[in-house]
Amino acid sequence: MSTASLTLPKGLPPLPLHSTHHLHIVALSSSLQTMAATSHSACSSCDGLSRRSRHLDSLTSPASETSALLALASSNLQSTSGALKDARDKFDTVADCEPAVERLFWGAREACKEVALHAERQGRGGVLPASMKRLVDGGGDSRGTMSLLKPRQNNHNSDTTSPLTEQELYAGADAMEIVRDAHGYFAKRMEWKSTKETMEDLERVHYIGVDAMGLLVTGHLTGAGAAVRRKVDAPAPDVNRKSSAARRSSTRVTAAERSEETASKTRDRLQEALQNRDLMKSIGEYEEYLPLSTRVVRELRAIFECLGGMPTDGTSLLLSSASLPSYIPPPEPSLPHGGKVLRTEKVGSGHYTQSTMQSLKTGFPQLDSYGEARRSVAYASVDGYCRQLRNARKKLLPAEGTAGSAIAQAQIVDSAARDAVRCIEHTMVVVSGEKSVFRCVVSPTSSNHHHEESGPQYQRAIAAAYSFVVSAAVDRLLDLIEYTFLREAGCSINLGSVGDGGASSMGDSEMDIRAAGSAAAAGLRIVDGVRMLGPSLSKLCDLSSIGNGESSIASALCISLHRSTVKYCSKTLENLARSIQLDPLDGTRHVPTDARVAKVSSDVVHAIRVISPFISAYKSVSKRRALPWDQSIGDDAGEMDIFVRFLIKQLIVSLQGKAQTYKNEENQDAQAKSHLFMMNNTYYLLESLGPDGYDDDLDETYRIKAPWFKSKMTKIFESEKAKYLASWDMLNKHLTQVDERELNYKDNKDILSLESGRLIKSRFSGFIEDFERVYLVHRTFTIIDQKFRETLQNDIRRVFLARYTTFFDRYANIKFSKKNMETYLKYPPKKLDSLIGQLFASK
Repeated sequence: MSTASLTLPKGLPPLPLHSTHHLHIVALSSSLQTMAATSHSACSSCDGLSRRSRHLDSLTSPASETSALLALASSNLQSTSGALKDARDKFDTVADCEPAVERLFWGAREACKEVALHAERQGRGGVLPASMKRLVDGGGDSRGTMSLLKPRQNNHNSDTTSPLTEQELYAGADAMEIVRDAHGYFAKRMEWKSTKETMEDLERVHYIGVDAMGLLVTGHLTGAGAAVRRKVDAPAPDVNRKSSAARRSSTRVTAAERSEETASKTRDRLQEALQNRDLMKSIGEYEEYLPLSTRVVRELRAIFECLGGMPTDGTSLLLSSASLPSYIPPPEPSLPHGGKVLRTEKVGSGHYTQSTMQSLKTGFPQLDSYGEARRSVAYASVDGYCRQLRNARKKLLPAEGTAGSAIAQAQIVDSAARDAVRCIEHTMVVVSGEKSVFRCVVSPTSSNHHHEESGPQYQRAIAAAYSFVVSAAVDRLLDLIEYTFLREAGCSINLGSVGDGGASSMGDSEMDIRAAGSAAAAGLRIVDGVRMLGPSLSKLCDLSSIGNGESSIASALCISLHRSTVKYCSKTLENLARSIQLDPLDGTRHVPTDARVAKVSSDVVHAIRVISPFISAYKSVSKRRALPWDQSIGDDAGEMDIFVRFLIKQLIVSLQGKAQTYKNEENQDAQAKSHLFMMNNTYYLLESLGPDGYDDDLDETYRIKAPWFKSKMTKIFESEKAKYLASWDMLNKHLTQVDERELNYKDNKDILSLESGRLIKSRFSGFIEDFERVYLVHRTFTIIDQKFRETLQNDIRRVFLARYTTFFDRYANIKFSKKNMETYLKYPPKKLDSLIGQLFASK
């Protein structure tokens, strides 16, 4: 190769000719040029292939889109087929579920009717609610359920009379669930032409099922009977044992012991039970228990779980959330405006307010059935116990108006008060038993509701249903308490106001002090029972864990119970004070002719003694009521001592009025009789109520330890005694000595002269005349208390006997009368002493 043919790329420096490296570069450059030409040719080929590929794609795309459309159409056809099948099943719901629901209806109806007939045969027809009574009478279709059944099912075949099994109940409950789901399905498809008619059929079937379940709930809960049973009387505990178990058992007494239990024993028993926190075990003659069998509990829970929180507007069931209104009315009956429950029924009718006699309307059918059934049972339990105690009391106690009517009346009033407290205890046990039934049946399903919107209303309805049940028991108790106050304790008698000059009207306004005292003690005994048991009863009636915290009728009745007892007890206390004020000031029955202790004094002492044990009960009254003798209330209210002081004041005023009656008499020594009368009564009061009085056999002897009583009584006593002894002191005017210079003797110096003898004769004769006059009058007076009688006799002796003895000894040895010495010396000192010792003897 010649050097002239070699060329270098531009920019390269010339190389030497015939260089090896130069040759390699030339070869490489030639290869690169060849590669560039090849690459250009390959790119042109690729562009052609791309154009052909795009053309091919444009030809195959329409076929793919058509295939996708075909797949979507196939899916839509499958969905439509499923929806049509589901719709067909929903349309067949009525035909599929109606037989099970109707079987449930007829079975529940027959079961409920059997319970009603059984109760009628046992004489417990009063326990039955109105719906069950209609079944016995041949009705029982007040809700029109029979008209909703198909005509072919109205014939009473074997399916309508055979007993309902548990499986049939569950089948009916499942059918109800299916009906409810179908109703919700059609509620979302209201544009369909058949929806309205189908929903009406579903509502009809569901209504039949709800009514059937309501009947079954009513039958089960009514047939179960009371949730209490009589306790088994345990043997008396060993009083020497000091264990806690022994102390707890000591509060348990038998029914026979409780029927004769005194107020103090009742109070001690309840206080010990409250301290040991075993109140429910220590009260009442009955104990709570669950009267439901296991099967019944299962069936009731299945019903409540099935119906759940499904509300109603009062005319139709609200099955779907779409039909729920924005406002569901509150349960009825409800508390009146102001939250107070006032009496609307006649006292003694067995009811206090009409609210507990109304039908329950919570908006939830199963709760209405529960409330109506258990309301009747709870009321009958309390009412039957009250009647039982009243009949037993009539048999054991003497009738009013018989001999010793005051004592008989006191026994009647005390027994009535004791039985009232026993009824409070029994009501607590009944309410506790009803709470057990509620917790077993209703409470487990309280959170099961089909609609979130109805949840708060369902909780509220549950609380209202429970309150409706227990309020019937408290209502019966409240009527009994007021009847006891008005009928037995005489609160219906109008004695006027304390401090008035006289009674507003006589006749019916008269009341014996002893009866008034017994009535006051009875009232305080009832207040004592309400004071200790009322808070526990109120707590049992309250459902703090359920509801929205609103006050219920049962809670309001518990408040009315306390208010009523305080109100009427204050009336009995005022009647007691007024009866002392109205005690007549004349008549031998009220003003004894022999100046002995007046009946009013013994009656007042008795009254003070019978009310004195109820210090806490009195404080409970005075804190809440302004009383005529104590206008302060709350913590500033006075204690029992203020009331006792007022009674003593009224008694002293009455005694002073009676003493004035003696002074108005036109006879000798009327003043002395008046003073001795006051002495007799004040001494009796001091001995009976004073801190240093005599002991007696009473278990609870009340003593007024405040210094005012002893000071006041002693002051009156000493003042009256000084005035009384003044009638004997007038004898001393005859016991003056004769001046020796006036004693002149006759010639033989054995006999005084006529003028001198007359001086001594006039003294003896004046003394004898006044002594016999005073003695003849005073020996008709009576002092019952031997100690006081002997004390006053000694006081009389100290007035004149020592002076008379000196006078008699001085002049008895002087012959001042020639023929009649024995006439003037007829009363030697010893004889006078003996005569004085015979004064005031009890006739």
